[in-house]
Amino acid sequence: MSIAASTSTDKIIVDKSRSHRNKAVSKTVRATRQRLQTGSSAPSGFDREMLFLHIDSVLHGAIAMPLLVGLIAAGGVYLSEDPGILAWALMTLSAHAVTIFLARKARRENFGAEKVATWRRRFLAAQVLMGLCWAVFATQDCPACGDISFGLFEGTGLLIALAATAMGTFLLRNALLYTFVPVVVALGFSSLAAGDPVHIGLTGILSLSLVFLVFMTGRMNRANVHILSVQSEKDDLIAELEVAKSMSDEARRRAEEANLAKSRFLASMSHELRTPLNAILGFSEVMSTEVLGPLSNPTYKEYTSDIHRSGEHLLNLINEILDLSRIEAGRYELNEEAVNLVEIAEDCIGMVQLRARGKNITIGQQFEQGMPAVWVDEKAMRQVTLNLLSNAVKFTPAGGEITVKAGWTAGGGQYVSIRDNGPGIPEEEIPIVLSAFGQGSIAIKSAEQGTGLGLPIVQAILAKHNGQFILRSKLREGTEAIAILPSRRVLESLPPVEDVPSPARRRKSFA
Repeated sequence: MSIAASTSTDKIIVDKSRSHRNKAVSKTVRATRQRLQTGSSAPSGFDREMLFLHIDSVLHGAIAMPLLVGLIAAGGVYLSEDPGILAWALMTLSAHAVTIFLARKARRENFGAEKVATWRRRFLAAQVLMGLCWAVFATQDCPACGDISFGLFEGTGLLIALAATAMGTFLLRNALLYTFVPVVVALGFSSLAAGDPVHIGLTGILSLSLVFLVFMTGRMNRANVHILSVQSEKDDLIAELEVAKSMSDEARRRAEEANLAKSRFLASMSHELRTPLNAILGFSEVMSTEVLGPLSNPTYKEYTSDIHRSGEHLLNLINEILDLSRIEAGRYELNEEAVNLVEIAEDCIGMVQLRARGKNITIGQQFEQGMPAVWVDEKAMRQVTLNLLSNAVKFTPAGGEITVKAGWTAGGGQYVSIRDNGPGIPEEEIPIVLSAFGQGSIAIKSAEQGTGLGLPIVQAILAKHNGQFILRSKLREGTEAIAILPSRRVLESLPPVEDVPSPARRRKSFA
């Protein structure tokens, strides 16, 4: 199984000390999320919005009712030739003016949720007043016109008024009932008292129409409440996203500040640590080699060797941390040149050969011949190869075998492969060893523990070269690490361009 290495990122711990500043917003977001999850969109939550929509509807359609009343009054005067119907028209227009006055006053006041019930009652009272006016119209009579003609006129006028009222007041719940129940009652009493079949039929038609329109306006009202609910949910979700974005921006800013502080710290500590370490390494080497004279006590000589080895280990650790820090900060610059990959592998084998012989480890070589140079950073590629070889020597048991290969990839690139027959890595631990400071269980139990930065540095350097790092391992079977360079890094050898002489030059040479 192969796992391609990806660029590792630091896990930044976000400072949450600012959470109290967003406490109110977070509380609102939690309440909104709970309401969305339970799916409760109670109409009572939008009474104010619905009432303001009704106010806007009244103000925008203010001219419709006076036109309807005027047409009915004109038709009544024409049929009955009784100017008394004009008094009804004046009374109806006055009632409509009350509704307009209430709407304008409510718009100017811009009341809050606590006054919604009061203003709703006022508008319903205005609708009752309007209904009484239509009830007066329904009880009008014209003996000279004929029952059928005037009944047809009244029925037509009331049905048009019913439809107009339904369209204009569906945003105000029960407004249609408050308006036309008085009309139906008055028309019913008048029909029963007179026993007129025309008015009885008109009462039945008006009642059925009222029931149907009440049902339809109720559905339209609920549809508008649902639209408001969806709009509110969308606004709340947008607000939640804005809060999340704000928190994300703050977390990113703090992460950037922390990363900058880390870079500054490492840059400062590199000088502060390297200076005394160089002195420790130098003096401990002088003492261990007895340059200034022999040490009388052999234990002291052993201590100086331990000091020197510990100092070298600490210096290597500092160098690896600084290398990884530069790579993550994007400050690792490549000094690219034409390099032969096989030569780098051979040189690195020579560097670790002494340690391998000390553990009786055999290093085999399988290199393809005649491979062209690659355009890479020579120092970086040496570091990659040396890190992989050092890991192989470190974890291969005494008497083991390491095989180093270099050759072509299927895509035309070049690779270096280092395979050992060591204890291997469990499959679930491969992502751990590829992360910064990550060590597997075998490395933790080993006497030669490293820093856990070798493989992350390898994959980061290869990523800078647009390459790939593959780690294959099976428990108790060994490990294979493969560093791959892409085909565009390979420098193909081209034949030299011959200088073809011009015809003039050829004639001159023949002459």
